Amino acid sequence: MTAHSGDRAPVPLDQPYYGATLPIAFTRFWRKYATFSGRASRSEFWWWMLCGGIVAAVIVAIYVPSLLAARTGHGLRWDTGLTVTVVLAGAWFVAAIVPSLALAWRRLHDANLRGLFWLLGLIPSVGWIMMLVLILQPTNPRGIRFDRAAA
Repeated sequence: MTAHSGDRAPVPLDQPYYGATLPIAFTRFWRKYATFSGRASRSEFWWWMLCGGIVAAVIVAIYVPSLLAARTGHGLRWDTGLTVTVVLAGAWFVAAIVPSLALAWRRLHDANLRGLFWLLGLIPSVGWIMMLVLILQPTNPRGIRFDRAAA
């Protein structure tokens, strides 16, 4: 198996980091921006999901005061708060979509599943449940087949 967080030697980027902490998972997420080969541990994946969720919540929270102040009328009122929220949400989506997809792909590899299983998540209504079940799978040592061979 590979090195764990308790080991003294740092875990190379081409190996999964089992027992990753939030700062380590955050850093590895951005450093492996478009890396679809290799594997990602559950801790790397879930710490990033927490970070991504917090960023999304902060972006939405920008619009909440403006929404609460406009209690009159029906429907969505386009104002500065909504404009800022849409711009920030769009920028965040563009910045995080590729590395998020790559991380999920590598997480599937760690469970010894092909990254293309990610496409199951696109099935309406039930796709996200199927993806969740696959992402939650424990590490399978046979997933090493997805690592790049050392040159």
